[in-house]
Amino acid sequence: MSDAPRYRFAPSPTGFFHVGGARTALYNWALTLRTGGTFVLRIEDTDESRNSPEWTQGIIDALSWLGIDSSHPQFEGPYFQSQNAALHVAAAHKLFEQGNAYWCDLTADQIQARAKETGKQGYDGYSRDRGLTGGPGQVLRFRVPEGHTVVQDLVRGEVDFANETIEDFVLLRSNGSPMFLLANVVDDIEMKVSNVVRAEEHLPNTPKQQMIWDALGHTPPIWAHVPVLVNEQRKKLSKRRDKVALEQYREEGILPDAMVNYLMTLGWAPAGDTEIVPWQQIVEEFRLEDVNHSPAFFDIKKLNSFNGDYVRAMSLDEFIAGCAPHLANAPWPTERFNAETFAK
Repeated sequence: MSDAPRYRFAPSPTGFFHVGGARTALYNWALTLRTGGTFVLRIEDTDESRNSPEWTQGIIDALSWLGIDSSHPQFEGPYFQSQNAALHVAAAHKLFEQGNAYWCDLTADQIQARAKETGKQGYDGYSRDRGLTGGPGQVLRFRVPEGHTVVQDLVRGEVDFANETIEDFVLLRSNGSPMFLLANVVDDIEMKVSNVVRAEEHLPNTPKQQMIWDALGHTPPIWAHVPVLVNEQRKKLSKRRDKVALEQYREEGILPDAMVNYLMTLGWAPAGDTEIVPWQQIVEEFRLEDVNHSPAFFDIKKLNSFNGDYVRAMSLDEFIAGCAPHLANAPWPTERFNAETFAK
């Protein structure tokens, strides 16, 4: 890997752009700008049943609205994970040839039946030494080694995982398609990603991914898992229950600078007595080591307060220009809107 860090943001185009994803993207972008690194956008589009070009464009538009400009010299992509399927499969077969993976023909029902017999939850490693060579209905599983896997995390410190708690996980499905864990690692290796900054919900996957990195002969990236966003009841923000679509806030008049400033202060605080600070100051001061470990409350009232501060700081011309798109959707003919009259 080169000395200049390479960060990546890897969303899936399976729905509207989440405010949690927006914060993760901004964390990566701020770090990219401060360190002189590269921000890699990778669209993880391998779930064909849920992917949509509309959602992909929504991701790109949302990033642009947040100030993450695809024309910036430190921006790279978008890349599409589906285009690397051959690399994913080749890596899986390499792991098999090395003895780091093996084929398994047990069905889900058979695994469940064995779990009842043995009293051990989940898959018990039954096919480890059966010498299967692959074929219809077989999955390829990673052979989890004995011992411990230690993850060094810039936010959470040293996290120790006992490997005995991790079952031999699937790399290739029975139809030959790669699983997320494998594809994610192979793409990061191919794109020379050096730093992975993502939500802490991905932390349980990290020891598995680190095992794959090691087995493929590459040094794992620097990990950082930031706390999730929660609602007023301190429950993780849910698409079904909470207002989490970035586009909705945009349509309601939240300014991009206000959203950026607010999201960056969820779990982190700039120096000084105020959280209302310019983007350049955020870039200069932001450090992952200073991010709070606790879940961050996404407070809509506070977001509106931030927005109010930014609105009051606008010039009259900026205010009129900002209002125009919303007034164009008002229930009267657009020709009735006159900027000069509005300014009075």
